[in-house]
Amino acid sequence: MATNPPSGDGHRNGAVRGRSQFERPNGNWQKRNSGNGQFMPMKDDGKPYKGVRREK
Repeated sequence: MATNPPSGDGHRNGAVRGRSQFERPNGNWQKRNSGNGQFMPMKDDGKPYKGVRREK
């Protein structure tokens, strides 16, 4: 299996699990915890989060 060396350098390999994101009507992106559906922080710059799957 392929790896992204060096390991332990503080960056994430792959997608974030257990989270999703959606675009709010005002154009900002907000995360949602898929375990309990609780809303998480929202981005104000209008760009989606990196590595977080999008809701349909």
